[in-house]
Amino acid sequence: MKKLNLKPVLVALIVLFAAACKKDGATNSNSAKTAKEFVAMFGPQQQIFTINAATANTLTLKGGTIITIPANAFKIAGVPVTGQVTVEAMEVLKRSDVLFSGTNTNHISGAPLASDGFIYINAKVGNTNVDKAVATDMNIKIPATRSGFTQIWEGVENAGAGANQMAWQAPKLNANGGPLEANPTNGFYNFNFGTLGWINCDVFYSYTNPKTTVSVEVLNNPGSMASFRAFTGETFVFFCAKGSNVVAQLYTPDGANKVKSYDNMMPIGVQGKFLSFCIKDGKYYYAELETTIVASQNISLSLVETTEAQVQTAITNLNSY
Repeated sequence: MKKLNLKPVLVALIVLFAAACKKDGATNSNSAKTAKEFVAMFGPQQQIFTINAATANTLTLKGGTIITIPANAFKIAGVPVTGQVTVEAMEVLKRSDVLFSGTNTNHISGAPLASDGFIYINAKVGNTNVDKAVATDMNIKIPATRSGFTQIWEGVENAGAGANQMAWQAPKLNANGGPLEANPTNGFYNFNFGTLGWINCDVFYSYTNPKTTVSVEVLNNPGSMASFRAFTGETFVFFCAKGSNVVAQLYTPDGANKVKSYDNMMPIGVQGKFLSFCIKDGKYYYAELETTIVASQNISLSLVETTEAQVQTAITNLNSY
């Protein structure tokens, strides 16, 4: 009987097993398995403070934002709060912060805003949120990176074609009906604000060019379009303007795997990148296209499977775009 030499077979099996392990390892190296996990893990993190509601408190956040909360500012169902309060705060100060957090710089009219930074503030007694309106305005200082004035907005959810999306509107507390404004003083945009939640320093993206509607089709899309902070869905679509901190999310449905900008709000002749990323079942997909906006533009983005690290790098690189 001929004796079989099993050594080459064993070597081949070991090589195949190693390759399979390497492939599985590449997938498993993606630490966030869904878009919602990605936003929670890599977006700006909540900063937690415990304060005494009866005294004035000044909180300095890691990115340099300073929040001064007056004494006796909080109520629950209209009743003043006493004792300990937990304050949760988040800073979104760079373009990558906006993308990683699944937020945007959309004005509620659909016009793109250029962000000077925004924050989120919430307060709780135990597990109960305090009232959104504070008894006395907070003072807020957001680091200023420009010399010009900024406008102050508050975030509103459930915007955009009935979906759970996000946009920015003039603060309701502003008696004259227009947005608050702030000029940089000693390196900060310094202003008072009377409600908790999302608070933004932005200006309108200042182009007098004619406006148009842009439609984006996402090819090879394994997921559904993502809502605000990926509470539902897996796939985001954004436009980032070159040289200006615009992060406009396109979320209005326009057909299967298609979304569009707000009607007649995208400035013709502006250069920028349309991009899409998706995280589903532990797999990552990314696509981008640099282009100049033209009238009635239809764009196709073809998602390609990639890694978590590559998506992070692509997003971070947009800070200098």
